[in-house]
Amino acid sequence: MADTPNDVANPDRRNFLVLSTMTMAGIGAAAGGVGLIRTMTPTRDVAGGSVIEVSLEGISEGSGIIATAGRKKYSIRRRTADEIAAAVADDDSPMRDPQPDSDRVKRPEWLVLRLQCPHLGCPPQGTTAGEKRGEFGGYFCPCHNSQFDTSGRIRKGPSPANLPVPKYFFASDDMIVIGKEA
Repeated sequence: MADTPNDVANPDRRNFLVLSTMTMAGIGAAAGGVGLIRTMTPTRDVAGGSVIEVSLEGISEGSGIIATAGRKKYSIRRRTADEIAAAVADDDSPMRDPQPDSDRVKRPEWLVLRLQCPHLGCPPQGTTAGEKRGEFGGYFCPCHNSQFDTSGRIRKGPSPANLPVPKYFFASDDMIVIGKEA
């Protein structure tokens, strides 16, 4: 195809049109990319920025409740005197992820944990009365048989670490705030 008389007479015009078209295409792609990336960014409650208040009223000794914030589940369990004594007595036992009970609780009777097994992220059982708690009386992950003691420490199974303790504080005797520290 032969050049038209305008292209031969004004080569800068062709360069300007090509450059303008490429610039507009780049701006359009960038705008579309920003929108796409923003839709894939998790919201604050899913990403962990959520803060929840949980009432402790009505939780009987030896039982607990499961609180949910976004996709995260938390276990708030009121331990018995025997469970506390067992956790403290096991502080010196050989463990895969050694951690004393006192480092895992702010008040001995209340155990607050994130319900996510460090092995593959499964939610362990053992928060409420009647759930399977495993050999050590704490938590049991049915997916791969990880067993945790009454302080949420790994005692048996493939889990590489203890159940995680989230940031939390007691707003009052009957209210706990999970997701930040005081």
